[in-house]
Amino acid sequence: MQWRRQSVVWRRRADRLQQIAAQYFNRINNEQVRRNVLQAIPFWIASILTGLAAVLYARLFGWAEDGLLWIMGQSNWLIFLLAPFFFFLSWWLIKKYAPGARGSGIPQVMAAIELANPRQNHLVNYLLSIKVAVFKVLSSIALVLGGGAIGREGPTIQIAGSIFRWVHQLVPHSWPRLPKQNMIVAGAAAGLSAAFNTPLGGIVFAVEELAKNHLRYFRTALFSAVIIAGLTAQALLGPYLYLGYPKVAEARWYMFGLVILTAAVAGISGAWMSKMILRLLRWRKKFSTKQQLLYLGGAALIMCGFGAVNALSLGSGKEVINHLLFSTDKHMEWYLPFMRVLAPIVSFTAGGAGGVFAPALSAGAAIGGGIAHLFNFGGANANLLVLAGMAAFLTGVTRSPFTSAILVLEMTDRHSMIFHLMLAAMAGSIAAYVIDKKSLYDHLKHEYKQEVIDREDRQMRRNDQDPESNR
Repeated sequence: MQWRRQSVVWRRRADRLQQIAAQYFNRINNEQVRRNVLQAIPFWIASILTGLAAVLYARLFGWAEDGLLWIMGQSNWLIFLLAPFFFFLSWWLIKKYAPGARGSGIPQVMAAIELANPRQNHLVNYLLSIKVAVFKVLSSIALVLGGGAIGREGPTIQIAGSIFRWVHQLVPHSWPRLPKQNMIVAGAAAGLSAAFNTPLGGIVFAVEELAKNHLRYFRTALFSAVIIAGLTAQALLGPYLYLGYPKVAEARWYMFGLVILTAAVAGISGAWMSKMILRLLRWRKKFSTKQQLLYLGGAALIMCGFGAVNALSLGSGKEVINHLLFSTDKHMEWYLPFMRVLAPIVSFTAGGAGGVFAPALSAGAAIGGGIAHLFNFGGANANLLVLAGMAAFLTGVTRSPFTSAILVLEMTDRHSMIFHLMLAAMAGSIAAYVIDKKSLYDHLKHEYKQEVIDREDRQMRRNDQDPESNR
């Protein structure tokens, strides 16, 4: 009874606030201004929610990584017992409740943008929804606890896209609306901005990767979504840098050659990692349930073996980047770059949720650190090669060189390195074409689209065979 009274009180207060807002809104005489305000309100609400969700997810993901370190610190064998359970839990949550939430999340957003048209819009719910966002978080946290080498940035983009689409669905039909595609694009950009604290990176990502056409029709909404989501995250986390301020210096002329060499190795490695992920995912599609479980167990044990050799091979890899950029002793085992490339392949193909953004950056950093060690470089010169490797490896995965360069720039606030990073990203992109002409996300986008369409076709055939099910 008390709850009902309180509910009535809150409803009356909400109605009163709505009346006051309507009174002030009706005082606006300019019809275009009124229209712009009505279009902007859903973006503002969705952006604030995205910032809050990104911060909460970052905290949960960080606690999961701390939990993994605690597990490994208790006993050398405890992770071998728990990893298969967590890998299975991550896979089961996705398979049982939200198949569209598996993997990175960026290909799903790309597929959703193309499906968000009047004829196919009903299919988008498979890829972007609050249910998908919830199980994305749960599955990725389980995979991290099991030792998975995954990141939270790609999942944050899918979560943000889901939030923006949900808010768009709540907009009254009497309000002027922006197209669904624009709402999803703005959400993805806001998600990346909040995840990395990189507003320029979010905008460039939307321009380069998502919004191939018609950007000029919603650029204000895109910019405001990125800014509001980023400010919301900053209000809770503070004006932090994703990495920090590594020491860099003006590069000598010969360093440009080493930047290109590092970028070529990292770009090819990123493309090769992507190709191996695709091959294993396609191979797994043919598996029975028993074979799926055997693969999960094998993947978990492989990751445990990596962790036993070097704990830095597990998780998102941010510790690897911090060690190479900020420690005076940049020593790194010769095999760590190989493990940082192989670990995301094993983890990503396990069938759970998890991104490759952060693992790609750490793999590129390890490659750059390895080349710096090979040429006996330290200090600022080594940092330059580490940053170049990060930008190039991420480009090898995404084929978005400007996004990669801007992200690394904003993570470290090293504006003097912008031309070096752009050079590395472009060289990495060219080198990656040796392995594959398309990015990992492009391949997966088409597969997700086809999966959604095939799923609807199967459902329609079942309905045709059993007319009673439609009654």
